[in-house]
Amino acid sequence: MKHRYLPMTEQDQAEMMQTIGIESMEELFSDIPQSIRYQGTLEMSGALDEHALLRHMRVLAGQNADLDRYASFLGAGIYDHHLPVVINHVISRSEFYTAYTPYQPEISQGELQAIFEFQSFICEITGMAVANASMYDGATALAEAGALASGATKRTELVVSRTIHPEARQILHTMAKGLNLTIVEVGYENGVTNLTELQAAVSDQTAAVIVQSPNFFGCVEDLRAIEPIIHQAKGLFVVGTNPMSLGLLEAPGKLGADIVVGDAQPFGIPSALGGPTCGFFAVSTPLMRRIPGRIVGQTVDRDGKRGFALTLQTREQHIRREKATSNICSNQALLALCASVYLSTLGKAGIQEVSNLNLQKAHYAADFISKRDGLSLAFAAPFFNEFVVKLPDGVTASKLNEELLEDGFIGGYDLGIEYPELAGHMLVAVTEQRSKEEIERFAQRLEASL
Repeated sequence: MKHRYLPMTEQDQAEMMQTIGIESMEELFSDIPQSIRYQGTLEMSGALDEHALLRHMRVLAGQNADLDRYASFLGAGIYDHHLPVVINHVISRSEFYTAYTPYQPEISQGELQAIFEFQSFICEITGMAVANASMYDGATALAEAGALASGATKRTELVVSRTIHPEARQILHTMAKGLNLTIVEVGYENGVTNLTELQAAVSDQTAAVIVQSPNFFGCVEDLRAIEPIIHQAKGLFVVGTNPMSLGLLEAPGKLGADIVVGDAQPFGIPSALGGPTCGFFAVSTPLMRRIPGRIVGQTVDRDGKRGFALTLQTREQHIRREKATSNICSNQALLALCASVYLSTLGKAGIQEVSNLNLQKAHYAADFISKRDGLSLAFAAPFFNEFVVKLPDGVTASKLNEELLEDGFIGGYDLGIEYPELAGHMLVAVTEQRSKEEIERFAQRLEASL
């Protein structure tokens, strides 16, 4: 065999071709018109042996601006948080690492208990009655919340704040197109949802108001003021949130939210160049039979011993397809386990402490940066661990970030990419990982680059 990682020998290939009645591999692609095929040879090296390939891949990996060598001030949905070493120790165990779908509860008790513990943690921090598992990420969880709201209210309009993560809104629009839903986007004022505009947008056709707090700009929304606007119209209140902020902020469930979604990435899941992550989805009791994904329930066996089983499944793989409310079909249990180990390791007091460190360091950074010449804060609204910096006229965040990389900093997100009106604004994230020295050097480097 030329390729020891490919289980097919040349004899296997010949037998396969004989069985299906072809003379060459080219015949497998005969249905693809020549006009749309790539003509020529791709610009890449020839075959490499294992040693040369590993060396080549190490060189490529070394070009990444990773979080071990660079101080990151980039957030926008993926954050550089401390990862306790115990997390990798637990998730690397083969019984968790290789487990996938726990269809057979009698042999999947460990996997099912891990999911159950994750659900329990999410219920506690969000203040909701029921939580699920196996959402791909926070963005798809938000889209699923919109679909659930439409199905529960029999309405076809969703009122969405523009302060929600732009990528999550894009996914929401894609989902809405397939379900024939109308998306009404509401603007912002001083970094938070414009309540006057929101009030005017809500009607008796509104299935839900969807907001994010802390929002994409890092600002904390006034959920207590938004809640009556939608509930008076008999719609649902959907809140996306950064779970790390809930170590300090009031749980959305206690502020009237019907559905709370988000991404568990801040809880022990590495940024890993953007994913994978783990979404969470929690609802009030009346909505629990519509919740997508998996729900693990606690029960007892015939001997009275505690056990776990899948329950209340809304997936089309589990029930009649026409009754399914979701097509979420994967299992994020390994990443949910990361979050569970993280939360178990830190405990309630530890989460509050880490959350407070994020708040204090971000506010120290904002104050220090705003005192530099040419730099100022764009919004005065309260914020958690992200804030928007206004750059001088003519200075772009993307160009600035190129210069910051040369000094060992991963700069903030260029808001002009998704918000044309905020060209020349940078979204800066500060987590517990950043030291006072790093914050000050980052601010000074920003000022020097203007």
